[in-house]
Amino acid sequence: MKYFVIAGDPSGDLHSSNFLRALLRIDKNASVDFVGGKKMADVLEKNPLIPLERTAFMGFIDVLKNLRLILQNFRIVKKHLLKNKYDVVILVDYPGFNLKMAKWCKQNKMKVYYYISPTVWAWKENRIHTIIQYVDKLFTIIPFETEFYRRYNYNVEFVGHPLLDIIHASKDSIQRDEFIQKYHLPNKKFIALLPGSRLQEIKSILPIMLSVTEYFKEYHFLIAGLSHFSKNIYDQYLSNNVSIIHDDTYSVLKFSDAGIIKSGTSTMEAALFNLPQVVCYKGGHLSYYIAKMLIRNIKYISMVNLIMEKEVVKELIQNEFNPKNLKTALEDILLDNENITRIKAEYKKLREKLGGSGASKKLAEKIYLSLNEN
Repeated sequence: MKYFVIAGDPSGDLHSSNFLRALLRIDKNASVDFVGGKKMADVLEKNPLIPLERTAFMGFIDVLKNLRLILQNFRIVKKHLLKNKYDVVILVDYPGFNLKMAKWCKQNKMKVYYYISPTVWAWKENRIHTIIQYVDKLFTIIPFETEFYRRYNYNVEFVGHPLLDIIHASKDSIQRDEFIQKYHLPNKKFIALLPGSRLQEIKSILPIMLSVTEYFKEYHFLIAGLSHFSKNIYDQYLSNNVSIIHDDTYSVLKFSDAGIIKSGTSTMEAALFNLPQVVCYKGGHLSYYIAKMLIRNIKYISMVNLIMEKEVVKELIQNEFNPKNLKTALEDILLDNENITRIKAEYKKLREKLGGSGASKKLAEKIYLSLNEN
């Protein structure tokens, strides 16, 4: 079978790489081309049609600034798909781009599968009509999405959450003593700081995260950094109490006692590592205002709280994300043993809700069998 996969951000690159690894085991004759990042490239041993650096934009303002590049990406992908015949186009998350691509593919009589549903249950619910009309099969990773789509008489296939497998595989990869030695760290307790994977997130969120270091001098703070940013982006934040760990986020989560985590996939990763956390978000005033106007009536921004339908972890959003509130919230997950026990008990229930292991393998099997039935 010939597959074309489009993943436009680091999370999509990660989940696509694991799905593709499983697919190559099942379909020995698979031929795959893709838009994506290094993880997908490593699995497929080839370069992407368009690399991640040209696709990973966040927020209304960032998208507007890069609109010309985004339109150019559309043209490149369309030209490639018209020139090369594929059995299926598999779209992974990244809805701003991928839903438009789904419509174009379907209009050009291409089979379209979608992995990881857009958050239509949170905002832009009108997108569901695009999905129903232009997506042949939708594979979801969040349990409550099945019931949501059923209200529209649209059947989806829940495959489980891929993070369960990724994190399980990484838990035995390195021991604490090795971690400390590898990164030349002090033998202290650690607090993880995950400020996001985009430059504007780091600039707006990381300074506030670091504002509380003076109150927790018995801890060492670990910034989960990304090496694709220039060195001076992070180096300005270094101190005796702060270290940067590049491209090893799971080790940071594994060996920390608490975390300050920017909302997104990382909140789920922290939960699956059993790490008590404070979830935070702060964006540009205009982008935040527009999002607030458009978003549906949901109570939480972290996936942990959304899935559990209650506040398992503390959320500090926009103006609430300030040094005073952060200090209090961090004390609650470092010093309040009853609260820590409660959070970890809820994490256990969360893992049960996520449907068990093997999501990437289930997805690969379902796609392969579906294509061979037709």
